Amino acid sequence: MATSVSTPKRHTKTQSTYAFDNTATNVAASQMRNALNNLADTVHDPEVKRRFENEMDNFFTLFRRYLTEKASGNTLEWEKIRSPSADEVVAYSKLDDDKAHASANLSKLAVLKLNGGLGTSMGCVGPKSVIEVRDGNTFLDLSVRQIEHLNRTFDADVPLLLMNSFNTDADTAKIIKKYQGHRIRVKTFNQSRFPRIYKDSLLPVPESYDDSLDSWYPPGHGDLFEALVQSGELDALLAQGREILFVSNGDNLGATVDNKILSHMIETGAEYIMELTDKTRADVKGGTLINYQGEVRLLEIAQVPKEHVEEFKSIKKFKYFNTNNLWINLRAIKNLVEANAIEAEIIPNQKSISKGNSEINVLQLETAVGAAIRHFKGAHGVVVPRSRFLPVKTCSDLLLVKSDLFFLEHGALKLDPTRDGFSNPLIKLGSHFKKVSGFQARIPHMPGILELDHLTITGNVHIGKGVQLKGTVIIVCNDGDKIDIPNGSILENVVVTGNLTLLEH
Repeated sequence: MATSVSTPKRHTKTQSTYAFDNTATNVAASQMRNALNNLADTVHDPEVKRRFENEMDNFFTLFRRYLTEKASGNTLEWEKIRSPSADEVVAYSKLDDDKAHASANLSKLAVLKLNGGLGTSMGCVGPKSVIEVRDGNTFLDLSVRQIEHLNRTFDADVPLLLMNSFNTDADTAKIIKKYQGHRIRVKTFNQSRFPRIYKDSLLPVPESYDDSLDSWYPPGHGDLFEALVQSGELDALLAQGREILFVSNGDNLGATVDNKILSHMIETGAEYIMELTDKTRADVKGGTLINYQGEVRLLEIAQVPKEHVEEFKSIKKFKYFNTNNLWINLRAIKNLVEANAIEAEIIPNQKSISKGNSEINVLQLETAVGAAIRHFKGAHGVVVPRSRFLPVKTCSDLLLVKSDLFFLEHGALKLDPTRDGFSNPLIKLGSHFKKVSGFQARIPHMPGILELDHLTITGNVHIGKGVQLKGTVIIVCNDGDKIDIPNGSILENVVVTGNLTLLEH
């Protein structure tokens, strides 16, 4: 059933906040403001114009901050970075499992999946969330099954929200119709649409509101807070008695609702909890939690001075990284957004787009939802088992989650007990496996990898049915050649190279 929502008030930025010290910065800001006003003049529907002007106000605030920080060289001072204190990072094993209050706790919860990304990096069309990942189920199917099971088990009504981008909204609206008969309420809302900026002139690429889609970009998941309020969904959740939002990436198959963390958040009164997990050599670039001048902050590799990057990657100094599984208090979000108090670190992302017959260098200013942690009271990290971080970014990840290493239980992937205590195998598939179509053509049947430690495959390699891979297996096929691994093969601690078809026994 659709929930009626009131239109939230517009948060205007006073003109005095546009003051600058630097003349060049002043000029760039003034030119941008004029360009945005001209863009707004191309919108004729009053309600659409109101929403668009609000988005452009938010974009201008981000742009203004980018200019001032760039001019001032505003960066973290490395020597002031400290490891988090004992109460700023808590071990999952120390949390109580409050089963007696599980149903009551779930009545305060809503789940949000970040659903703005396309499947283009894996060669797919449409939202990434509709890629088939296991036994005919998509990412979205698994999320729905998990929450449905939760609602049945605890007689709960936990809703699922999807934050779409303008890239995924229309397709997602069609897809979620199939869940109408399920025991779950699925709601969607859109994050902002910001204009890309010419890198040289720092002016917006679009010339009108309905300019082509490649002139615009979704500004990262740090936009969640503003988008949640502006859509009216936050007020709707509060009206239902929801207090806590569990946020995770749509492609993280390990991000299931955890009653222990939910109970811990309610018990401590924390406004924000970030799930961290142990850093391995594969995660050295992941953001980590630090204490900076007495407050908890997220440190991303982009913020680290070049001379300290290797130190940042150190597993000894920074032991944990951010999984982007986040538990956030809804009332706190509302208060911070209405006070314009969230200033997440800006991530300048350089791209090139086609304009006419030439390639144009553009800039898009993004923020991350994890960077807002410093604005919330009682914010801290919980170090969770690695099983809660199972992202699928590449076909190498897809091989892992489709394999016999896991089994499906009520929409959640569970690790085979024989692998308990062991890290997942490291899998590296070459460019022939970059797209899902190439992956499926070459590995139509998942090999057994229960005893695998490391797998590297490059070149035109095809794997037959019932193949077992154990220990370290490296298969390298030369350009223009082909390697066929026949049905029933067992490869253990081997290097296979050249151009061959192995004979079946």
